[in-house]
Amino acid sequence: MPWVAVEKTYAFDGPNGKASLLDLFEGRRQLIVYRAFLEPGVFGWPEHACRGCSLGADQVSHLAHLNARDTTLAYVSRAPLPDITRVKARMGWEMPWYSMTDSFDADFGVDEWHGHNVFFRDGERVFRTYFINSRGDEAMGSVWSYLDATPLGRQEAWEDSPEGYPQSAPYEWWNWHDAYGTADATPDPKWVEVIENASA
Repeated sequence: MPWVAVEKTYAFDGPNGKASLLDLFEGRRQLIVYRAFLEPGVFGWPEHACRGCSLGADQVSHLAHLNARDTTLAYVSRAPLPDITRVKARMGWEMPWYSMTDSFDADFGVDEWHGHNVFFRDGERVFRTYFINSRGDEAMGSVWSYLDATPLGRQEAWEDSPEGYPQSAPYEWWNWHDAYGTADATPDPKWVEVIENASA
């Protein structure tokens, strides 16, 4: 979809206090926000989020791989933050999860139904770049489905991306989720050899 500048200021309650939409990026360039139904009036409250949103949350792959591609995934709900924290702990979910405090859900088409909104940050400016809902949400959860919905994609050389987009050789950036940002973050020569032999 066309990139649309987000001109309005939004506020969320998060584990570190008040947060803006820009804060949800956690310093990265891309942000995927899933609106989960965890709030009074939803079936399962107060012990659970809705069954469908919970099933989706159970499928979320390890976030370190997304973060390594300059992408943050965040969940937002209407429940107060203490309730979100309690349900997350019960269910073993680790994604950042914020409480909405304004019209974010209504403004981005997720006030009555779940959905993923994708945003891109250019300095202090934020753009909405994509929206996924209904049956499309069912395919979300893997690193690939998330990255494929973002403007920068998987950031691999095979993609037909505009000049200046970050790209690396396929597979080379893959790593153990606890090794990104460490001395082990660069590809092991043996892994590079495997990759090169596979594509030869």
